[in-house]
Amino acid sequence: MILLTGATGFIGHYVSQKKLQIKYAVRDNDASLTNSFVIKALDSKTNWQGAFNQIDSIIHLAGLAHSHRFTCDDYQSVNVDGTLHLAREAAIAGVKRFVFVSSIGVNGTATQQVPFSVDSEPAPHNAYAQSKYDAEIGLKKIADETGLEIVIVRPTLVYGPAAPGNFGALTRLVNKVPVLPFGLVSNKRDFISVQNLADLLVTCVNHPNAAGHTFLASDGKAVSIKDFSNAIAKGLNKQLIQLPVPVWCMRLAGKLLGKSIMVEQLVGDLEVDSSNAQEVLGWLPPYTMQESMHSLLENNQ
Repeated sequence: MILLTGATGFIGHYVSQKKLQIKYAVRDNDASLTNSFVIKALDSKTNWQGAFNQIDSIIHLAGLAHSHRFTCDDYQSVNVDGTLHLAREAAIAGVKRFVFVSSIGVNGTATQQVPFSVDSEPAPHNAYAQSKYDAEIGLKKIADETGLEIVIVRPTLVYGPAAPGNFGALTRLVNKVPVLPFGLVSNKRDFISVQNLADLLVTCVNHPNAAGHTFLASDGKAVSIKDFSNAIAKGLNKQLIQLPVPVWCMRLAGKLLGKSIMVEQLVGDLEVDSSNAQEVLGWLPPYTMQESMHSLLENNQ
């Protein structure tokens, strides 16, 4: 049986739909989850007594997402201390495997010619990414000390119906505005659909060779923001016009408006080499971007 933390979140919802035996670790007692374990908070003092009965593996999704609302101390308390406390308690209880969902932000944000790989030097670019990296380091130490099998997954931007963050904002924009300024943008960015990520996480739980590995998760094909937003429009059955605005103009506007980071996330490059998931696990994304985007319309109706 799998213990799934963050079960009521965006990714957790899709993992829950898999045909698995799951116990849900949640903060609020959700009547729709028939086999749940309620915790008051995720930190170094969380009471996990009774949570690991019949549990073989854990998929750990719970934590604080990237937001200006949280401080470094917040991230340390939840993403680092809470994660490591959970792993230690799980190891003591005899849990075999711990799948930790980290972030591609651990690798950095730099636009570079060579895609990030599992061998790239980590370069966390903000407090959120640093907390994920610190948790990774701590988990590997726990693995060395206890034998708990650690699997780390660093997803690129996760997209899908009801996605939060940047993808959700872009989807709402495409749904309301028929014109975007990406006609001249030919950047290369990797993404992963929530359906593909859920499938990869389940594979990481079950595959005997996954233990000890770090996987950079993507759909396996980098696309431009122009093609990505066009795919969103097609998924929503919307017509979209892409205006030929020079990239330097968008970067200048971002600088003047104090939105440089947001603009760079749209027009900059971020490629990853996710081939080790195929090499180690034999895993390939089961859904194309077009197939994944098709579910947007169902959620929008």
